[in-house]
Amino acid sequence: MLEQTGQDATSPWHAGELAMQRSVGVAERMDGPGRNFVRKAMPEQHRAFFPMLPFVVLGAVDAKGDVWATVRAERPGFMASPEPEVLEVRLPRDAADPADAGMEDGDAIAMLGIQLETRRRNRLNGVIRRTDAGAFQVRVGQSFGNCPQYIQLRSSAFVRDPDMPTAMSPVHAGQLDDRARWMIERADTFFVASYVDRDNGERQVDVSHRGGNAGFVRVGADGMLTIPDFSGNRFFNTLGNFLVNPKAGLVFIDFETGDMLQMTGRAEVLLDSPEIASFQRAERLWRFTPEAIVLRPDALPLRWNLYRDL
Repeated sequence: MLEQTGQDATSPWHAGELAMQRSVGVAERMDGPGRNFVRKAMPEQHRAFFPMLPFVVLGAVDAKGDVWATVRAERPGFMASPEPEVLEVRLPRDAADPADAGMEDGDAIAMLGIQLETRRRNRLNGVIRRTDAGAFQVRVGQSFGNCPQYIQLRSSAFVRDPDMPTAMSPVHAGQLDDRARWMIERADTFFVASYVDRDNGERQVDVSHRGGNAGFVRVGADGMLTIPDFSGNRFFNTLGNFLVNPKAGLVFIDFETGDMLQMTGRAEVLLDSPEIASFQRAERLWRFTPEAIVLRPDALPLRWNLYRDL
């Protein structure tokens, strides 16, 4: 499925993304958007967008090669772009966050800026340049916007100073407990990180949003998650990464308590399965088997309210 052609060498997409695009017959059509919309620098609207945000979603890879997704919160203004190729991020190190181990100088990172109250989101990936424990820069490798599909509208507010960490300790596990299952089975939103090592030696990390009606993720008795993939922008960054490197990092948030559930494990893409029909609007499925689980109570200083009347 991952055969390459001569044209692939100049494509903006890697082999996994191209394979996914070919599976739905859009590879040629997506060549132009890839060249036009996936940039090596942030446009002005993205540079203005990130400083407005009170939190950011990150994807990082630890020294073992495990990928983690995380959410970090700070007062708006903790991110700034002094030039189009650079995003400055003022965030202290956090030993309780398993993703923090993949945020050393020279590490590849992915970032998703998302504004739940407007459904606006922009993504970038790049390389960390770190000089101290309180901040780092990201040298942009790719920057692009995303459509607002499947984002649940929410407003947020801080319940404590974001520089004041929680007093509650993280809980590490090898399998899902009742609390973790409860968070997953009631979720309408989560974030997923993935990565590939490109032929030129560069590591490309991605982190993206997944959303649907509450309960759209199914949890099996064995702890395996089954996730529907709905119609989207046809970039296939996440699923394309899985085809090349079947590693995934997921993070679920309890928006009412600030609890965060982080998992790293293995992913499998299902392009043709009778089970697809049991998920409304799903075009394909993917499965996730957690291998390491970290439940972090009260990890986030934000709380969110769902706009239920829309």
